[in-house]
Amino acid sequence: MFAPEGERFDRQARRLRLNTLIGLRWLAVAGQTAAILIAAFGLGLRFPVLACLTLVAASAALNLALRWRLPVSLQLSERAATGLLAYDILQLAGLLFLTGGVANPFVILFLAPVTIAATSLSLRNALALLGLALVCVTALLRASLPLPWIGGESLVLPPLYVLARWVALAVSAAFVTLYAYRVAQEARHTASALTATELVLARAQHLSQIDGLAAAAAHELGTPLATIALVVREMAAHPPQGEEFIDDLRLLEQSVEQCRSILGKLSSPSELSGQPMDLTSPVELAEIAAAPHRLLGVTIAVEGEGSGPAPKCPRNPGVLYGLGNLIENAVSFAEKAVVIRTTWSPSTVRIVIADDGRGFPPHMLARAGEPYLSQRDGAPRSEETGGGLGLGLFIARSLLERSGATLQFANAAAPASGAVASVQWPRSTYEQSRRTGD
Repeated sequence: MFAPEGERFDRQARRLRLNTLIGLRWLAVAGQTAAILIAAFGLGLRFPVLACLTLVAASAALNLALRWRLPVSLQLSERAATGLLAYDILQLAGLLFLTGGVANPFVILFLAPVTIAATSLSLRNALALLGLALVCVTALLRASLPLPWIGGESLVLPPLYVLARWVALAVSAAFVTLYAYRVAQEARHTASALTATELVLARAQHLSQIDGLAAAAAHELGTPLATIALVVREMAAHPPQGEEFIDDLRLLEQSVEQCRSILGKLSSPSELSGQPMDLTSPVELAEIAAAPHRLLGVTIAVEGEGSGPAPKCPRNPGVLYGLGNLIENAVSFAEKAVVIRTTWSPSTVRIVIADDGRGFPPHMLARAGEPYLSQRDGAPRSEETGGGLGLGLFIARSLLERSGATLQFANAAAPASGAVASVQWPRSTYEQSRRTGD
């Protein structure tokens, strides 16, 4: 349900702003200029200074042209960002060709554009830029001007050492590219999943609040509607004429506007925020969350026990939605039954959801609750319900942890089978919203 939305958020999150690349290139221009001037006039090294400054000036001219022609807030397409980073690689290769090639210590700067590509572009384009960087390094290994040295001599390094530098740079570039891409991809997945979670929660909260205020709205609408009915009856009993007729019409118009204002509050989430909602115990909370899933061919039993009176909290749409996702997942993979056990003590409140299916595969159990994780292998009911271990469990974890709960996923102890999801709150946290809401 959320995969296409998540992919759209993921693509949007990857796009680089033009201003970012321009700023990084100005930093490179400043550093390259300083290095050239210090090496030439401070250390007295002999190398093609004019040619090097020309390459640096080309980067500065490109920056000026981009800032002049395009808005700096522009989000670059994949192709445009790849092209600009490819230019940076080629420009650096040109500078290194004039100043010693792979023997130049600044060859390490090849890691900068490939790292930016790995964190902001697709894997295909990141690997393409990595390949371009490796081609440039290999070409510099075979052909470049000598490395300048103090005293006007050229420093000649042992070929084996230069080859070792090439190997180290190639391995580092490949590792950094793949590692940075993986880390950035997980961060984007989490961010896009959280965005989808916010959208779902906002919609669920809006609908839940409308449902909770329906009776209050009906009560508020009663007074203006009664006024309208009274005015209409008086107008029907006495033929309207003169100033009285105008006053009655004004009163009728005001009452109608009042009705419209009340209805407008129902359609605006901001007007609904902060309204009191019914208090529910853990058993009632589980029953409400399980209600939409009782018609899917699986028996759902809700049990409750604890010491002392059951704690109560307002109906939190986020908690209901999170529990509903856990119950839906259990129903999707259960053989015949799902059992929801609610327990409470003076210090904790716990809701445990257990099904009689095959449980979590061992390789997926430790990652349960991560976004975009594939569904349980071989689950008997997955084709019927389309359930999975992807964004649904991540949304459930995010919403429930936001309420102060901790989640644990496990498999039932032998000889029983099935998956077990445990949600636990400190009792003070569970009841906190009740106290603040009163």
